[in-house]
Amino acid sequence: MAKDPPSPDPASPPPPQAPEAELLAHANVWAEAIVSNDAGRIAAFVTTDWVIVSDTGISPGEKFLALVASGDLTHSAMDIVGRARIRVMGETAILTSRITSTTNYLGHQSHADEWTTDVFVKRDGRWLCVLTHYTAAKP
Repeated sequence: MAKDPPSPDPASPPPPQAPEAELLAHANVWAEAIVSNDAGRIAAFVTTDWVIVSDTGISPGEKFLALVASGDLTHSAMDIVGRARIRVMGETAILTSRITSTTNYLGHQSHADEWTTDVFVKRDGRWLCVLTHYTAAKP
């Protein structure tokens, strides 16, 4: 009769997550922070020099945070759609995914379907975004 494998010791720490799984979980929590519409909570996920790149060019992340703080920009949904592509290179990582979101900017609601690439650096054991690039997805 075969013996059952020993049960894991509940006092033992869980095994470390692969960096890719860690980063994806982090990105999902960041999306939750964005939907919370709390600029301080969102800022905890980015560097002070975070930038957003779009079809209009480069915008400082502080502008995005100020719009959220003022209430002029809110998010009611933000979801990663499908499988994300994650590449970790030491203390730098790139996460590319398709994102759908619902925003309200100055009273006008819109729905977005975009490809987003985020560049992260690991500082003091935490992943922080330094650059977000997005472009509209084709239907």
